[in-house]
Amino acid sequence: MAVPWMLLLVSLSTFHLGIFIWAVIRHFLTVKIPSGLQQPFKLRFLHCMILYMFALGDILEKLRICSMLKFIQFMHDVTVVKKNHNLVVTNMKFGTIPVRLFQPKAVSSKLRRGIIFYHGGGTICGSLDFYHNLCSFLAQETDSVVLSVGYRKLPDHHHPSLSKDCLNASIHFMKGLKTYGVDPSRVVVCGESIGGGAVAVVIQALLNFPSLPQICAQVLITPGIQALNLLLPSHQQHQNVPLLTKDILMMAFCKYLDIDLSWKDAIINGTCIPPDIWKKYRKWIGSDNIPGRFKSKNLLPEFPGPFNEAAYLETKHILEAEMSPLLVDDKIIAQLPKAFLVSCEYDPLRDHTLLYKKRLEDQGVPVTWYHVEDGFHGCIVLFDKHPFSFPCSIKIVNALVGYINDL
Repeated sequence: MAVPWMLLLVSLSTFHLGIFIWAVIRHFLTVKIPSGLQQPFKLRFLHCMILYMFALGDILEKLRICSMLKFIQFMHDVTVVKKNHNLVVTNMKFGTIPVRLFQPKAVSSKLRRGIIFYHGGGTICGSLDFYHNLCSFLAQETDSVVLSVGYRKLPDHHHPSLSKDCLNASIHFMKGLKTYGVDPSRVVVCGESIGGGAVAVVIQALLNFPSLPQICAQVLITPGIQALNLLLPSHQQHQNVPLLTKDILMMAFCKYLDIDLSWKDAIINGTCIPPDIWKKYRKWIGSDNIPGRFKSKNLLPEFPGPFNEAAYLETKHILEAEMSPLLVDDKIIAQLPKAFLVSCEYDPLRDHTLLYKKRLEDQGVPVTWYHVEDGFHGCIVLFDKHPFSFPCSIKIVNALVGYINDL
């Protein structure tokens, strides 16, 4: 009886080892680790594990055992949620939207600051649990009440579920701020990655609700805030840098928009955008707005060749404000609250932050910009994931806490 079990164990071990070896080979064939990134071996290992999970999930989906995305979400959320005895943590639902509230236990003589947080993960992964420790840290270090929003994700929910859930949860929270011990004049909206893009969408939408308290500040950490120009310098320079490579970015992008991956080249090259649209928005999304020090030689032309109408009809929702909040009119941008923007040098989305910074400053909105020279996309959430934390992770968290405490 022991022999069949031994054979099964050996077979499973060989199977998983084969997948991991494939992931390692693919990593070294496709990935570029810039010399400025610290602890490159650690980053390589993390990316190999990501490729391993994607490959295993793909196999499970083909075998009809489970969805690849569901498998990735399950593996991603196998995380340690640290209990903070200085906070009261409450899981709730605002309608059907799960949220998690972090409240300091210490008695305060006045109402506290409120932080509304939207997590990252490209709607593929990311969750209340995975970002729990970051929100707990923010609540304690800034003595704030933090609301983390668990918006709907793939594979069951697509655009614009994320922005709708974040907006609706924020409105619900802001209608009852004093119930949660929050000062209505000190509400900050904060998000990372796709959650940072949601911040831009939500604060624009909140302008339509004048009866609600005004947002004190917007905090966008390595956000994605436009979907028209994916040939910006940072997209070209860092398309093969973990943790957000071009392949992962485009998979998440197409799946969230419910677009077949066969259209990804038209999206990347911009041939799905009508010439008049390019002309209208070039002043805001062109690389002319990127400081020269962020540009390298030998970049491809960023504006498209022949217009592909079929691609436009399939992908035209990338022009909507929920996908590209950078494209709204100046009069809307001018009404937005002051901003804290975080960019990472080795992030393909780096230039999104730089474009948003310029748009805000051109309309007189005060901006505090924090650029991390050794940073990469997604590093902030690793700040306490020892042994996989990076110096850049700690830098961003400390800068974020410092900015919020100074408000």
